[in-house]
Amino acid sequence: MSTHDTKDIADLKSKIRAVRFPMLTWQDEHGHLLSQPMTQEEVDDGGGIWFFTSTQTALWDCIGHRPQVNLSFAKPEDSLFVSVSGLAERVVDRERIRAMWNAGVQAWFPAGPDDEHAVLIRVEPHSAEYWDSHDSKMVRLFAIAKAAMTGTRPDMDAEHRTMKL
Repeated sequence: MSTHDTKDIADLKSKIRAVRFPMLTWQDEHGHLLSQPMTQEEVDDGGGIWFFTSTQTALWDCIGHRPQVNLSFAKPEDSLFVSVSGLAERVVDRERIRAMWNAGVQAWFPAGPDDEHAVLIRVEPHSAEYWDSHDSKMVRLFAIAKAAMTGTRPDMDAEHRTMKL
């Protein structure tokens, strides 16, 4: 079980809740970085972020050898950007798979939750960093235009924080 600060976990959950499809970046067998969109299934009480995948993917193979990953969450219309670094764990737990099963997963695994290739990835975050502007889009655009005209930095209500988890 994780020993992360419950407030930090709650903050992270609140930031990434609305971003259903983050980009997951990992290293292949040659150390090259690869990224792909994933469907966020849940964030558990320990801060672990869960995804379904297949045992027949390069992702599954590679994280078995190089579990360091990064998740990038973005909601540009709200000027929210979150980067999560952590370790990916390969999970083959049929009970947990059944509990998390949903119609979206069924589309990828028509044989259902007992499909031998349907498995889970849990990312245990080590740190998270986010940038979140609380201003409306119109206010942000005005601040950027004003800064460009005056040669100054934009004055916006933005929050930036790094969490060591």
